[in-house]
Amino acid sequence: MAVSDYRRCVRCVMDTNDPGISFNAAGECNYCTQGLEKVRRSLLPLEERKRSLQALAQKIKEEGREKPYDCVIGLSGGADSTTVAYIVSKLGLRPYAVHLDNGWNSPIAEHNIKATVERLGIHLETYVVDPAEFADLQRAYLRASVGNIEAPTDHAISSLMLGTATKIGTRFILTGSNVVTESVLVGGWGHYNQDLRNIKAIHRRFGTVPLRTLPTSSLIDWARYIYVMGIRWIPFLNYIDYNKDEYKRLLAAELDWMDYGGKHYESTWTKFFQAYILPTKFGIDKRKSHLSSMICADKLDRDSALAELAKPLYQPEEFERDLRMVLDRLKLSRQEFDTIMAERPKKHTDYPSNAFVIEALGFLVRRFRKRAITP
Repeated sequence: MAVSDYRRCVRCVMDTNDPGISFNAAGECNYCTQGLEKVRRSLLPLEERKRSLQALAQKIKEEGREKPYDCVIGLSGGADSTTVAYIVSKLGLRPYAVHLDNGWNSPIAEHNIKATVERLGIHLETYVVDPAEFADLQRAYLRASVGNIEAPTDHAISSLMLGTATKIGTRFILTGSNVVTESVLVGGWGHYNQDLRNIKAIHRRFGTVPLRTLPTSSLIDWARYIYVMGIRWIPFLNYIDYNKDEYKRLLAAELDWMDYGGKHYESTWTKFFQAYILPTKFGIDKRKSHLSSMICADKLDRDSALAELAKPLYQPEEFERDLRMVLDRLKLSRQEFDTIMAERPKKHTDYPSNAFVIEALGFLVRRFRKRAITP
């Protein structure tokens, strides 16, 4: 792109490095315009949210009265999931927390999970995926040159939570998804993580270790969980006034929670993926969408977001440390990794995929994406 063709939104920090961007006459981009609409649609006035939260909590308690647990939550050690755990406990709910260990937890994440469980007194089940199996799947995704290398992890987490909800007999999965930090989503930056056909196709093409321990769910499973069993994905943080920085300070004070840096950087792999692989190979800096989301929700001003973008994604010493870890765990040579990074990016649909089915069933996709639900 010629320098003269470069353009940045006047309201958020999205720019023409994304080919799908467009601008209205005022210079505002399609992404933050859609993000603002999501915020308006999903966030009720604060007093109404408070009443809805109490009503939801009461409903969960009533349905779970005769059971040891009344809802399922995920716990990663990150700010969003820890905030969910904190609020759920303050409401007097009895959550069954699950954590997927794919081998990439940072030491800070491990500390946060342990401290949260102990201080809140909640039950935690940690599901460990076989390390050799998962490393093989990650190598396969790297060699496939597709953009959403996190799809297997996200798919496994969702499948684990659905299976857990079935096991304990609850309809309620309370998640850390929220429009404050996730309203600006760029479709071209990812791929549906519920596309099990795509996961299996990429692994079949490039992997060698059988997938035996990875939690999975087919589209038929999704439909059964959601439409037959009535399991509800609830973006729990949409019920509160979610100022992430304020909650980080609260969690640090009350749960000995420790900050790990960028969004989802509680996982060393996610950090390496978002801070190096995505910007280097695919030209994607996910900070732009995260920061733009916060602008849309009036939790951040544009100048502060631009200042954050000016910071380097990685410090050199930190990058070399994480790169050594990635190469060691995935059993890749530096030469092979550099070759993979130099290869032309591919679309997920260059491999067998159920994307056309998912797109045709738009109502299922919208439900899976955990749109705000009122009780």
